[in-house]
Amino acid sequence: MKNIFVGNLSFTATEDAVRSMFETYGAVERVSIVTDRDTGQPKGFGFVEMTGDAEAQKAIAPAAAGTGASAAAIVISADE
Repeated sequence: MKNIFVGNLSFTATEDAVRSMFETYGAVERVSIVTDRDTGQPKGFGFVEMTGDAEAQKAIAPAAAGTGASAAAIVISADE
């Protein structure tokens, strides 16, 4: 399982929207958007857990290469 950090998300992004963005590359185990504990408002980043390492690398590759629709919009990195 690969845990992927997703930053610079829109404050209106939902877990379902992030999930569907990553599901185009493979199975998503869990999506978590971090929220402020006092206000409940999203903080603009979150985490996506993908079941396969190869699928996770496919999801990360467009952003790492600076290509794809989401490359300029969000920051993606994975734990090693």
